Amino acid sequence: MNETSMDAALPVDPTGINAVAWAEGRLDLLDQRRLPQDVRRVVCEDVDAVILCIRDMVVRGAPAIGVSAAYGAVLAARERLRRDGTNWRAGFQQDLERLRQARPTAVNLGWAVDRMLATAARAGDAPEAELLAEARRIHAQDIAMNQAMARFGADLVTEPGTVITHCNAGALATGGLGTALGVIREAFRRGRVTRVWVDETRPWLQGARLTAWELAREGIPATVITDSAAAQLMRRDPPTWAIVGADRVAANGDVVNKIGTYSLAVAARHHGVRFMVVAPSSTLDAATPDGDAVPIEQRDPEELWRAAGGRPEGAAAANPSFDVTPAGLVDALVTEKGVAAPPGPDSVARLLAS
Repeated sequence: MNETSMDAALPVDPTGINAVAWAEGRLDLLDQRRLPQDVRRVVCEDVDAVILCIRDMVVRGAPAIGVSAAYGAVLAARERLRRDGTNWRAGFQQDLERLRQARPTAVNLGWAVDRMLATAARAGDAPEAELLAEARRIHAQDIAMNQAMARFGADLVTEPGTVITHCNAGALATGGLGTALGVIREAFRRGRVTRVWVDETRPWLQGARLTAWELAREGIPATVITDSAAAQLMRRDPPTWAIVGADRVAANGDVVNKIGTYSLAVAARHHGVRFMVVAPSSTLDAATPDGDAVPIEQRDPEELWRAAGGRPEGAAAANPSFDVTPAGLVDALVTEKGVAAPPGPDSVARLLAS
């Protein structure tokens, strides 16, 4: 099979952003560290480059990480076949275990790795075409799931008003359209979102840099606020919904998402603002009983000092990348299979079984 035909039916991001793409036999990523000032792409030709891009947040967002990992598995198999011939399997499995550990909190990463390992196990001694077909399926399924979630979530936004979101759960964080921003896009199209309040999301500013950029491209009114301003906003001018994504949802409905999500949920509950989590079923983790069992990624404290403009002598910093929002603070968990309102062990189990 030649490369032209292998690339002929690639999934298409409906927003045109294409944060993750497969082009000319390589993984092509939009570098999210540089947006919005510099729109630049990074091309990965081997699995080590994919691992580095995931760790360094060139690509980020649980679904997008999963899609990237799937394409990374294709690159891993290609290199192992070149180096090891018919003995490619052992090295391939080692490469995929390294890929799995690139960012351990996002369950979609392990989910995609497991799917690619299962595909490789069924493949013969020339697995690249089968692996690429599976990676494309994962990518296309993610886009379809986003579209379904957008419809389910928008159905819950029944009256016109503002909404608030945290971090970036848009096309940049998925194969296309987005989870939380997919719902917001669809609700705006229906005339039910008048403005989006965007938490800046420190220290990487995914809200200020990425979510605001996505919304501005489509003419959706948006206002960036500091993370610490959300409670005051809710006191003075309550949004109709707070809408966020998730990197993992535990079996009891606890939500692991970007640091600051828990604070937003606490403020929302106090002020009577409904709280919606939007995530594909691949983010639901039946093997993890609750949020406290999820490994929380601790990133380099230097990220904080860079954001602060320098490190005071003798000062220390901690930089957890995620937090846990208890299921009791979530009014609706939206997946492509339907809505759990509220989420809990039984409703999450029903979604996973459907």
